[in-house]
Amino acid sequence: MSAQPVGPEAPRRRRGRRSGGSDTRAGLLDAARAEFAERGYDGATVRRIAERAGVDPAMVNHWFGGKEKLFVATLEIPVDPTAVRAAVLSGDPDRIAERIVTRFLMVWDGAASGGAMAAMLRSVTAHEVAARMLREFLTRVMIQPVVGRVAPDRPAERGALVASQLIGLAMMRYVVRMEPLASAPREEVVATVAPTLQRYLTGNLGSTNPDS
Repeated sequence: MSAQPVGPEAPRRRRGRRSGGSDTRAGLLDAARAEFAERGYDGATVRRIAERAGVDPAMVNHWFGGKEKLFVATLEIPVDPTAVRAAVLSGDPDRIAERIVTRFLMVWDGAASGGAMAAMLRSVTAHEVAARMLREFLTRVMIQPVVGRVAPDRPAERGALVASQLIGLAMMRYVVRMEPLASAPREEVVATVAPTLQRYLTGNLGSTNPDS
């Protein structure tokens, strides 16, 4: 057996940025999880994530199509936010809640009864980072762009109410699995929950002045 070369003849460890292989994708995911955890969705940038992964920032677009989709990929949520937003915003504004709840249930029902999504939801009660990432996904990525298009007033408050309704629904149906909600047909859940969600989105929330 021949000896491995040493000294000047020894092969050098590759330095600099990674190549564009699948290890780059994994490295970007690891770097993005760390950046989003440390800085939040708004504070994390494509440039910093790429630097942390040791790749060119163009690799983020190559593998994920941008910061938003990279963020979703770190959460292992099988959804395209752009497509979901387009679907729920098309059609009658007075029935937007039906489309939101339907899409929400379709994503969860299609993800092996929750799977990684349910695990993430369980973790939010014990881990602040997980709670913040879920909160930012729902508010920044999914809810705020929709509420901003349809809400007549108080968009932040309406967005928080929508998020509370959806998170509570997911917790009871997929994590706690409370019956009869856990096994109720999707159409029944939509018919029951959508009217409340519609009021949060476009209805009268009442006065914010206790003296009025």
